[in-house]
Amino acid sequence: MTLSFLAARARQSADHDVLTFAATAEQVQRFAEIDRVGRDDAGALSGFQRPQIAGHIREIRDYLETPAAILPNAIVVAFIEGVAVEEVGDGICRVTIDLSNGPRGLVVDGQQRLTALSLSSRQDFQMFVSLMICRDEAELRRQFVLVNNTRPLPKSLIYELLPEVDGLPDRMQSRALAADLTARLNYSNASSLKGQIYQHTNPSGVIKDTAIQKVLMNSLSDGIMRLMVTEPNGPRKCFDLISEFFKAVQSVFPQDWWGHKPASSRLVHGAGIQAMGFVMETLATLDNARTWSEFAKGLAALEGRTAWTSGSWDFGNGDARHWKAVNVTSSDVALLTKHVESIVRRDIRARKVAAAQAADAQPDLLKTLDS
Repeated sequence: MTLSFLAARARQSADHDVLTFAATAEQVQRFAEIDRVGRDDAGALSGFQRPQIAGHIREIRDYLETPAAILPNAIVVAFIEGVAVEEVGDGICRVTIDLSNGPRGLVVDGQQRLTALSLSSRQDFQMFVSLMICRDEAELRRQFVLVNNTRPLPKSLIYELLPEVDGLPDRMQSRALAADLTARLNYSNASSLKGQIYQHTNPSGVIKDTAIQKVLMNSLSDGIMRLMVTEPNGPRKCFDLISEFFKAVQSVFPQDWWGHKPASSRLVHGAGIQAMGFVMETLATLDNARTWSEFAKGLAALEGRTAWTSGSWDFGNGDARHWKAVNVTSSDVALLTKHVESIVRRDIRARKVAAAQAADAQPDLLKTLDS
């Protein structure tokens, strides 16, 4: 069983066929499907489309019910196989799509329009379809990211897909490792943050994935992870470091962490996560902390000097703020970072001075015992 369309071929990439034709929603759904983003029990990513937006779909459907409705923008459908293209002449081709094994195409762009049209009474209404033929699934994912990156898709969905895509511009590749580590933190049984990070594949998560990614990107570019990631098994060492750190955070501040959302605790809020990321850097660099117990020793200096869920922050110089008056702005994050990091730094210095004094006193103690 096949469907056949006359299509216009565009001269674009030498590596891809790009064609446009008109089809009804019923025809499109016979040869293409919407592959929702998700993860299996092991945390492996599948699909790439965000969840449907019911309100947006209703608005499009209601508009399509009007007599003057038009949809000038084409939906984009990608195929890996199951499509034959025959040249007719003057840039016109005959596209034949094999339906024997069900829909073989994937909707890359336009899922809300397609769904809305399929729900409308305008069954004879045709939409433009731009068809791409990709060499493999990796190329298909790449095209999805590149096509949608210029449109208002949620950035967090783009970031979640990045680790699965090769051959991206440098500005995207620099974020891919942070996105990959974030996904591992969210889905690995060995992670202290398992299931706690909000992603499109984990909408029940509390901590924003972008906040964790900022912590990772700061460390990978200018912090402890910059060299660590280049070591043998470097990504795993980076994963262990941040997982151990947040295990310590949960241990030292259990009442401010567990059962909270960003609105009820600034510790799981974007500002708190980013500020604590710099504390992780300080303890790992100056105190050589690597395990959760070593991090917990350094975090103990913050007990009684934070206002994660109640009270007020005392930032010094008369700047006292209600606990909730710290937001995810660059100035507030910098202020909170300076506050918690300075406390931890002073504690590290004090412990080192005490250790040095104890070491200096040791010979005198031995002399006394010998005499």
